[in-house]
Amino acid sequence: MIGMMYLVLTAMLALNVSAEVLEAFGAVDEGLKKTTVNYTEKNIVLYNDFNEQFAQNENKVRPWKEKADEVKKRSDELYEYIQLLKQEIVVANGQGKEDGAIAEDGEIINEKLLGKDKSDNPSMVLLGGNRDGKAYELRQKIKDYKEYLVSLVKDEDVRILHSLESSLGTENPPPAKDGTERSWEVKYFESMPLAAVMPLLTKLQVDVRNSESEVVQYLLDQINAGSLPFNKLEPTVIPNTNYVLEGNPYKADVFLAAVDTLNFPIVLVGRYDSVKLEDGSYDYEMVGNYDSLEIVDGKGKYSSLASRLGKQDWGGLIKLKKPDGSFITKTFKRNYTVAKPNLVVSPTKMNVFYVGVDNPVSISIAGIAGDKIEPSITNGKIQKQGDGDYIVNVNRPGNSLITVVANIDGTRKSMGTASFRVKALPDPVVKVAGKQGGKIEKNVLNAQAGVFAVMDNFDFELEFKIIEFSVSTTDKGGYYIVQKATGNKFTSGQFNLLKDVQRGRRVNIEDVKAVGPDGSVRPLASIVFEII
Repeated sequence: MIGMMYLVLTAMLALNVSAEVLEAFGAVDEGLKKTTVNYTEKNIVLYNDFNEQFAQNENKVRPWKEKADEVKKRSDELYEYIQLLKQEIVVANGQGKEDGAIAEDGEIINEKLLGKDKSDNPSMVLLGGNRDGKAYELRQKIKDYKEYLVSLVKDEDVRILHSLESSLGTENPPPAKDGTERSWEVKYFESMPLAAVMPLLTKLQVDVRNSESEVVQYLLDQINAGSLPFNKLEPTVIPNTNYVLEGNPYKADVFLAAVDTLNFPIVLVGRYDSVKLEDGSYDYEMVGNYDSLEIVDGKGKYSSLASRLGKQDWGGLIKLKKPDGSFITKTFKRNYTVAKPNLVVSPTKMNVFYVGVDNPVSISIAGIAGDKIEPSITNGKIQKQGDGDYIVNVNRPGNSLITVVANIDGTRKSMGTASFRVKALPDPVVKVAGKQGGKIEKNVLNAQAGVFAVMDNFDFELEFKIIEFSVSTTDKGGYYIVQKATGNKFTSGQFNLLKDVQRGRRVNIEDVKAVGPDGSVRPLASIVFEII
């Protein structure tokens, strides 16, 4: 976004070198400086990560750290060169630290700059009288810097190579429309006022820090490329479950996240305490009775019978032998809860089952996987749809009882039962124009296509189809007229009847029959409209 703003402002220079445009360049420069700070802070984190990994494994990390240190050195040198170049331009413009244009730390203070619309002094410093200015040296330094960074990256890492080329490219631009050749130096610095030159140089500093960040991150990634990472020792406890039924064992894997298959850890379970060593540092040792776990594939195998209900705390030490023969020790603490079997059966829609429809229900038992649960039902059938999800179809109104058993370590155990009421589906209501009778305008009634059966305030999405109905009213002579229809659409005879009905008369929708999802034919209540 800042780069796009710079391009817009540069284009505006050709039209109008106003104070507003010059001040806008200053705002762009300040934004770029903040970006530089962000990259610098990011790079500090990367170098700290390098130092931490080097402290853990010097031989493995050293070749990559040496390259990263060289990247830092060259990046700092190029960054500082550009900063000194900015200071040189300010001094050539007749300013410096004495008037506040250059801060004590060497930063350029945009608000203090004078002659921001002048281009002669920047051009003299950067291009020189005979094309021998500092811009030519700057271009070569950027080129050398880019070539060094590229040399550190493998050919197949195209993304990083493309990024470096994009950020640090110094190729000459294409010829002008009239065929005139232009150099990189001339393109960026010829006739550029002081206000535009400063953010451009800051942008180059941003590119340096950005490229530094990408390459250092790349080098950091290469430490463990092609091999399992072993640069950070953190204790890891993976239990089979955090919920244990009474009478069943609690099991867990205890291991270091970075495992050396040739150097298995020692896992001790019990109470431990810290001890102060002769050099003033602290270590840990076991106290009282403790157990040493069997190690399988670098993992300590822990098992404890869940004989007591409630929260159970456990922990210990993990020791790993280092190349020098000493041990690195990590502590771990975990807990688990022992509970009685807890059956959960909950209908998804409501607390009853309905005849003739699919009733969704979820069944779960704390601490037991869904594929180990086996439900059965009376007065119907139950079918599994997914993990813990089931569909219940009941036979007749009354009650249904769901019984659940669980397969625990090859043994089927009863988990309990749950009782549900079973009801027939309620009747839908008849509606025309979304209304159940009452007053209705004649033109509104005549615009309707037919009659519909609607399930009001019902959680299931069900469809009832009307298979027949009648429309009745009295004509101008007071005679009672009835027109019947098959289906739910008004017939032509019914449309004519509705068309001729007078205001103040009543129209009856009656003898309505509908078929629901259970297949039964239901007579529905009539509705009456008064024409207004």
